[in-house]
Amino acid sequence: MLTGRTLDDVDRRLLELLRADGRRPNNQLAAAVGISPSTCLARVRALVADGVITRFTVDVDPDAFGEPLQALVSVRLRPGARHQLTAFADGLRSLPEVAQFFYLAGAEDFVVHVRASDTAHLRDFVTDRISTQPMVAATNTSLIFEHDRGGR
Repeated sequence: MLTGRTLDDVDRRLLELLRADGRRPNNQLAAAVGISPSTCLARVRALVADGVITRFTVDVDPDAFGEPLQALVSVRLRPGARHQLTAFADGLRSLPEVAQFFYLAGAEDFVVHVRASDTAHLRDFVTDRISTQPMVAATNTSLIFEHDRGGR
């Protein structure tokens, strides 16, 4: 829950540094932006409390979990099922294959980032867990050859 907080240049620089390396020690953050460690810690805590920083996370190589295959599954819900968007999203959150998903405006309602052990696992996930839901009108699966988060 983001407050009406206005970010200053120090806040923006802290966020930039944390986005690049969320494990950067507080004293290094403080030195990089030219403030004391105690001020830096207070600012980062305030960014969390104000909902600017929503979570700290780690990226894990999918191969380490035996899930080397990744795909984006576009999902279009039936026109009469729009009232079930929240239920569909809640269902996605409960599926271990779902890395993340996006609720969209446009032709597709959702794009689901899926991790799978192989093509059979991916096929079974899409056909058994997504396509068979009565609210789903259509799916389209695209394999991910390479994933790069980019500069931000």
